[in-house]
Amino acid sequence: MRCIAHSLSIFLALGVATGLTRSASADDIQAKAKPSGSSSVKDHVRRGQRARNAGLWVEAHAAYKAALEAADPATSTERERAELAGELGLCEVALRRYRDAAEHLSRSLEQRETLPDALRRRFEAGQREAAKHIATLVLGVDPPDAEVFIDGERIGEIARTYTRFFEPGKHMVRARAPGREDALHSFLAVAGAEHEITMQLPRTAASSARETAPGSPKEAPQALSSSPAVRDRPHSPSISWPGPLRITGIGLTVATGSLGAVFMVRAMTADGDLDERNAKLDAAGVSQGVCREATRPSACSELKGLRQERDLFAGLGTAMVVTSGVVGAATLASFFTDFSFLQAEPTRARLALVPTVTPAQAGLVAYGAW
Repeated sequence: MRCIAHSLSIFLALGVATGLTRSASADDIQAKAKPSGSSSVKDHVRRGQRARNAGLWVEAHAAYKAALEAADPATSTERERAELAGELGLCEVALRRYRDAAEHLSRSLEQRETLPDALRRRFEAGQREAAKHIATLVLGVDPPDAEVFIDGERIGEIARTYTRFFEPGKHMVRARAPGREDALHSFLAVAGAEHEITMQLPRTAASSARETAPGSPKEAPQALSSSPAVRDRPHSPSISWPGPLRITGIGLTVATGSLGAVFMVRAMTADGDLDERNAKLDAAGVSQGVCREATRPSACSELKGLRQERDLFAGLGTAMVVTSGVVGAATLASFFTDFSFLQAEPTRARLALVPTVTPAQAGLVAYGAW
């Protein structure tokens, strides 16, 4: 019995050892069959270097792109990924894909402190070359958690300031956030230029009403801040006076100018009648000195009345024309005066003066709202 038990124990030990050996061999074969991520990255890099040295930029671009995509943050460092992004950007400069080159080179140079000097200088030279052919946008957004869309494409990350690169041409930027009004901005990208845009999303009316409602948790902070209270307060009559006064000024200018013209025409008519009467008296042999004598003919009374009428209408016409000019000048000056300090928000009304020239006359046409 002891011999049988001893034989069984030896057999079981051999079986376990054989099983462990087979398991270890299988693991080694599987490990050799599947190369590690770092090995595949190195293979791509070696392939990219050979293609780059041979001037095969399409193959080099494909190799460095594959290497960057295979670089796992868990098994690679920031410096290694920065080097791969920089090499990929240099390939894109050679292929004249300047926007992609600027993106990758900018991403690489964010780690410029960790890059070797030779690589950093190469990447900086490539970035300067790419910047000559694309436009740079520095975009600031408030609130910083707003979603930003550029040419209809959503920017993935959330930040207060974005730096993006564009091909020359017209582009559209849109931002949106809950409880805020959407903001839109279009700009014309110019090659080699840097554009700075700041977009502020104002609160919607419903959001402002909820914040200022009684019992709202934000009631106390709103009481301490003067801006929302001023924004929601209705305008008083003293704040809205420039508009009606401008309309009144325009009406007075037209009315007094018209009356002045009528009075001046009437004065000219009376003066013509006076000259005609004097001419008739001269033809009849009656001199003007007769009207100074004690016994004067009845025609002198008519002449005196005509003179008084002429002088009266001439004076009224002159006064009306002068008044029209003063009121018109004051009304025109009001368009160039900013009354926004009396309002809760800056005034949005503007006056536009457009020069007009016709064969008969030249002048200015004023467009505005008040």
